[in-house]
Amino acid sequence: MQKNQFPLNFSFKISTLSNDFVAKDASGNTIAYVRQKMLKLIDEIVVFNNESKSETLYTLKANKWIDFSAAYNFMAVSSGLEIGKIARKGWASIWKAHYEIFDKNAVNDMIVREEKPWVKVSDALFSEIPIIGIFTGYVFHPSYIVSRADGTQLVRLKKESSFLGRQFTVTQLADFKTGEEERIVLGLMMMILLERRRG
Repeated sequence: MQKNQFPLNFSFKISTLSNDFVAKDASGNTIAYVRQKMLKLIDEIVVFNNESKSETLYTLKANKWIDFSAAYNFMAVSSGLEIGKIARKGWASIWKAHYEIFDKNAVNDMIVREEKPWVKVSDALFSEIPIIGIFTGYVFHPSYIVSRADGTQLVRLKKESSFLGRQFTVTQLADFKTGEEERIVLGLMMMILLERRRG
């Protein structure tokens, strides 16, 4: 999950019961297949190398069963080591999504913030309207910025125009330091599952 060709594309599948999506790079190559385990009290996400699920790359697992302020640990399967985590900032995320990304030493070195919270609210409200709701994916496009603690913006995750809001693009805004790219991509994979579930 390092040295990818940006922009990345996350495309949710609507043909399965699972909440899963495919991540591809700028050349259209699959870099991961992300699947959320169903019927689990504690959220658990598995990141495979591709849709054939021939190799498990990472697991992302909540540290408690209520996700309101849960942290999701990133575990690299090949090494068996935790490489970081993402945590939702409880009450701060009620109106405007706010997540914190930590390194393997539990140092909070990056933040994910929603750019325009009113867009997500409008998206959620209009999606509940019969018939009209299925077209909100073409109108409202929530976006999120990942920044370092010093304010340097690193990537933008944006919902793209698509039927039922299935497409998201991750654009690189600055050069990464060692280890940042891997944790950012995993963090956004986890975050988009949580935010998509909330509307």
